[in-house]
Amino acid sequence: MKVLLTTLNAKYIHTNLAIRLLYELNKQYDGLCWKEFTIKEDKNDIAGFCKDFEIVAFSCYIWNITQTLETARIIKALNPNTRIVLGGPEVSYDWEDVICRDEVDMIIAGEGEIPFETLLASYPNLENVPGLIWKSGTEIKQTIKSPTFDITRYKDIMPYETDKVESLKDKVLYIETSRGCPYKCEFCLASLDNKVRYLPDPHIKSTLLYLMENGKTIKFLDRTFNMKRDFTLDIFQFILDHHKPGNIFQFEITADILHPDIIKFINEKVPKDLFRFEIGIQTVNQKANLEVSRKQNFEKTKSIIKQVEDKVELHLDLIVGMALDHYEDIKYSFEETFKLFAPELQLGFLKFLKGTPVRYKAEQHGFKYDPLPPYQIIESNYLSNTELRSIEKLEHMLEIYWNNKRAQNTLRYISNTYGIFDFLLGLGEFFGQKKDFHKYTLPDVFDILTRYSEKQYPNDSILKQLIAVDYYLHFKVKPKELFMSDMPKQSKFEVIDRLKLDHHKYRFVILPLDFNFEKVVHKNIIDRTPQNLIIQYNGQTKAKLVLN
Repeated sequence: MKVLLTTLNAKYIHTNLAIRLLYELNKQYDGLCWKEFTIKEDKNDIAGFCKDFEIVAFSCYIWNITQTLETARIIKALNPNTRIVLGGPEVSYDWEDVICRDEVDMIIAGEGEIPFETLLASYPNLENVPGLIWKSGTEIKQTIKSPTFDITRYKDIMPYETDKVESLKDKVLYIETSRGCPYKCEFCLASLDNKVRYLPDPHIKSTLLYLMENGKTIKFLDRTFNMKRDFTLDIFQFILDHHKPGNIFQFEITADILHPDIIKFINEKVPKDLFRFEIGIQTVNQKANLEVSRKQNFEKTKSIIKQVEDKVELHLDLIVGMALDHYEDIKYSFEETFKLFAPELQLGFLKFLKGTPVRYKAEQHGFKYDPLPPYQIIESNYLSNTELRSIEKLEHMLEIYWNNKRAQNTLRYISNTYGIFDFLLGLGEFFGQKKDFHKYTLPDVFDILTRYSEKQYPNDSILKQLIAVDYYLHFKVKPKELFMSDMPKQSKFEVIDRLKLDHHKYRFVILPLDFNFEKVVHKNIIDRTPQNLIIQYNGQTKAKLVLN
């Protein structure tokens, strides 16, 4: 019997750890293979590949369930005898509407190792497969929940063993060191598994070593990587002992419990930007946090972020739409979090994932949400639909100008001087009147920012000049002269000669500012001392400032 483990990844660079683990556990089964696709690939092409298998097992998530079901429908049209099995978090809860579909034959609910292994051994007898939902004629049948999988069985398993080695360097490679989460945040599926289990140390380190040697970006799937001080320090040291040039390691960290010894280790031993920490702040509003069984000390979180920010690249997360989080609360959370000036700030919107307590308690708070994936909030007792739509426009501006690093100096100044939430809110409205949020040119980005800033703050010359600085800093090669003029040639050559700059190797733009750039942007001091800001281009990497 030919069996295919597969999934539709969100992007080509992503990898699916689940199907690799299931394959390695069962590769002795003759006829088993695995293959990944992406949600943007032609569904007919995917179905054409899958149709000749007797069983096709899809790994399902909120980002791929719609496309997966479309593909399954086409497979069934091409070969009605192919049996479609769905597994993964998107079908492990509230699966009734899914199993009723003609294109779905079976669902594995929950952890998949034992059910899938039993399915291979027992098929076509399904009665003994734990955690299975299937159709028998017009009847829907369900077996008992699968027992917890013994993860020590992964001791000698390396999930990327059958990947083409040359393909790994361009992808995000996932590794898990533990399963479960000690916290009970009601918007998160991890809250349903509070029993934390660690995978075998030999498995973790052999996999990690292989990924370091052959890949670049390695992302740990643990919900709270820093739960255990000794374990965290051990893995960090293992990485330092074996990492290769170009490696990047991403961890989900709960900042306010980051142990002082770990902070010390990072600052004393970890090279700058080797680690990337994803920190979920979600909201500063303590009432909203407690309502979803979430505990967080924001002041301590801020303190720890400041202690590691010079060594670690930070990605902070906020969630819009939580119960008891009113518009002004969201504004305050955004303002306070933005002032940490993390390189990336993700503004997400509350999603009512299947199985999570917030979904079952939606009526209690007047929540309305999209019935289709990703089940995003539409409105609540605390936030109107109009307010949500405005904040969505703000989120576009955050992505375009801050996370894509197009106007970070400008936005730091705005945050320090006026207030970033209202500025981005207004900018989002203005931008939407001029351009589609997904169709614009780079000059559009800076032109719209300039026009809106002039409209809001017509007398702020610093703001206008900072937009020009951000424009010139965004390029690898000297760009078209816009928004502010380069210093006249004769004066410019005099500065270059005086500072002994290599004008044969580099190109330069010198902007005559009427303020001190470093003090205004980074120290929040309005110093009107004129400064010639020198920007250097090497044609390969983004421009950089030359100190003088």
